[in-house]
Amino acid sequence: HHPMSAGSRLIRLAIGEYGASAEYILERSWERREDFLLLNPEGTLPVLIDEDDVPVSGAATVCEYLDETRGFTLEDRRLMPSHPLARAEVRRLMHWFLVKMESEATQYFVNEKVTKREKPRDAGGGAPESSVLRAARANLRNHLAYLEYLAAERNWLGGDQMSYADFAAAAAISVIDYLNEMPWAEHEAAKTWYSRIKCRPAFREILADKIRGIPPPAHYTDLDF
Repeated sequence: HHPMSAGSRLIRLAIGEYGASAEYILERSWERREDFLLLNPEGTLPVLIDEDDVPVSGAATVCEYLDETRGFTLEDRRLMPSHPLARAEVRRLMHWFLVKMESEATQYFVNEKVTKREKPRDAGGGAPESSVLRAARANLRNHLAYLEYLAAERNWLGGDQMSYADFAAAAAISVIDYLNEMPWAEHEAAKTWYSRIKCRPAFREILADKIRGIPPPAHYTDLDF
């Protein structure tokens, strides 16, 4: 995992919500360590190693695995609905926040503000590019407008019950919020929804994450902000 990986945060939230435990090993995926590539040749996070030391790679795949091995016994606490159409909607929204939003906004904030600080200059490190951050901010507002719509029209993002859709969105939002890039004043419905999910006990460990040299904004850990 990496603390600024939205997919990694999603899995940590799911593990906490399901009452399970795990050892979390920091991985700088951009270093492309040989031992890590043997676990996941794609070189991406997160990777879960569970029974028989078999790696399960990718946030959506790990979520499905956790649902099939832990979630199916939890009834109304299950994060993947039982009805096929409801499951399809949750999967669609997971893809939206983990893939579409990641590719259009989240990854640029993380790369410019975090990854480039940790990389040597000859490997792409250096100062953030303001033009990239401006584009990411513009794209983020489009995604927040959609989140606003979902939060205003539904009890939870995916429907009547809290699901992986909420945790996928919250994982991405929490990364962006840590980097102080969330325009909360413009998105009241999204803020209200995030306050609800942020109060979950599983979120406490996420909110305790710190990146050396990059402190979060004062409101980041406040449950009522």
